[in-house]
Amino acid sequence: MESSPSESTHPRQDQRSHSQGFYREFLAERDEILRHKWLRSEVNGRDIGFDNALTEWVTSHRSQWRRTRRECG
Repeated sequence: MESSPSESTHPRQDQRSHSQGFYREFLAERDEILRHKWLRSEVNGRDIGFDNALTEWVTSHRSQWRRTRRECG
């Protein structure tokens, strides 16, 4: 039995949807890292740089941030 085009999902569409989800998550993480960079730079009175902010955020905040995002949907 053949399925109609509307019933089947095209692999490229699945891949694109999946990629868009990853990209949205990437952008959300990037926003959080930039926010962390700004806050830490204000506290330190100087720019801490993106690499330092990234390292701090990933080691100190990322797992909780991801857990919260999963719980909130």
